[in-house]
Amino acid sequence: MKCSGLSADQLRQKAVPPSGISLLGLIRHLAEVERSWFQNVMNGENTPGYWGRRPDGEFAEFHVDEADPDEAFGVWHAAYARSRAVVDAAGSLDVLGHYNEEEFSLRYVLTHMIEEYARHNGHADLLRERIDGSTGE
Repeated sequence: MKCSGLSADQLRQKAVPPSGISLLGLIRHLAEVERSWFQNVMNGENTPGYWGRRPDGEFAEFHVDEADPDEAFGVWHAAYARSRAVVDAAGSLDVLGHYNEEEFSLRYVLTHMIEEYARHNGHADLLRERIDGSTGE
C-alpha cells in the first residue's frame, strides 16, 4: 500500500542522510528475509541471496539506484508465496528449522516475521510521507 502509485524514481528515493533506506530497498530486503528464514532455515535449502553482496561485503538489496521495481516486486511476491507454502506444509508450529548450530521453531520464525514487517512498515510510513506527504493506512 505504501508503494502504490509511486514512480520508479520515487520508490528509489532515499530517506535522509546518512540512511540509504528506500521503499524499493525495503521490498528487496523483505524478499531476502522471506528467503532466508523460510527457504533456508525452515526448509533446509541453501538458496543464495537474490541481490547478493557488494564488493565491500554489504548486502546489495538496499542499493537501488539502478534497481527495477517490477523485478523487486516480482521477487518479493514469489518469495512470500514460497514462504506460505513452507508454512502450509509444516505439521505444527513446533517444527524446527536450523541455521548453523541453532534451532528455530516455526512459531519463532513467524513471530520474528511479524516484528520484521512491523518495523519496516513503520519505516515505509515515514518514507512515503517524505515522498509525497501521504499518511494513514
